[in-house]
Amino acid sequence: MKPSLIASSFRAFFMAVFGMIGITVGIILSLVMIGSIARTGDTLEQRSFYKPFALPNAQGERKVLDKEAPVILKIDIEGAIGTDILSMGTIGRQLVESREGILKDDRVKAILLNINSPGGTVIDSDSIYNNLKEYKKRYDVPVYAYVDGLCASGGLYIASAADKIYCSDVSLIGSIGVLSPPFFNISKTLDKLEIDTLILSEGKGKDSLNPFRPWKPGESENYREILSYYYDTFVNIITENRPKISREKLVEEYGAKVFPADQAQEIGLVDEKGVSLYGAIEKIAQDLTFEKDKYQVVQFRRKVWYSGLFQQSGPLEMLWKAKQNWLMPTFPFHEKNPFMYLYIP
Repeated sequence: MKPSLIASSFRAFFMAVFGMIGITVGIILSLVMIGSIARTGDTLEQRSFYKPFALPNAQGERKVLDKEAPVILKIDIEGAIGTDILSMGTIGRQLVESREGILKDDRVKAILLNINSPGGTVIDSDSIYNNLKEYKKRYDVPVYAYVDGLCASGGLYIASAADKIYCSDVSLIGSIGVLSPPFFNISKTLDKLEIDTLILSEGKGKDSLNPFRPWKPGESENYREILSYYYDTFVNIITENRPKISREKLVEEYGAKVFPADQAQEIGLVDEKGVSLYGAIEKIAQDLTFEKDKYQVVQFRRKVWYSGLFQQSGPLEMLWKAKQNWLMPTFPFHEKNPFMYLYIP
């Protein structure tokens, strides 16, 4: 009799728990549907995806000043470039919204890129760089970069938009080069297993590097040409924005090496090493002649309800990082662009 009572109790408990979960899911879905319906209509919206938050100033003090106070906008370039969290779309939206709402009327006087990234897709790196250069030119707003950890490949490509680059003593900077995704050929294995394959295509070279048949001489040439084009673009970006670096030395000597902070400063990849984030903020404030307590450091955060799950303090942060680290060597960006400004130690 007792086991029966215990089993009944457990059954009732789990039914209640799953019932509550079902109700919660139903409420969330209903709210999403209501929100979607409310947003439909014949009128255009000026929807904001981000909310500005006050950060500490160079003295480590965080306080909200009046709407006239000038703003240093901090934008994080952290992690792999080209993911949903860090892409040309996310950075582009932040730049647009930096001219709206509480930041309108030209309040943003400088942008500070906080960089710790191994790089990522060619397309996203280039787009973010060009967006920053255009923003700087259009609004006459200087861009600064602070490296706290790693600024490699696409991260350095983006940092090249900055007027000055600062870094900590233990930062690593470099990896100027481009990667293609790996190409495999399994035709010999298929022959041994007596498996036939058929892939239909139209257009000369459309099925180049098809892994299911032996490759023909010259099939990889088009991909090599693209790699060379992207590499030349990267080299041009560096030599145009970092005048201390000569093209000859970059190509023949530095290559895709990653340099510690002191060497990076010596060859001209960064302007000053041994700087903290607060130190970088103080230097920016001095450059722009801001009064000590009369400027605001601001950062955007996503306004969606689930964004907190993926923030550093969120419960899914470790799971997200584990997924990124596991997938990184296999290039999880192939659906966007297979070519990468990416550092893989």
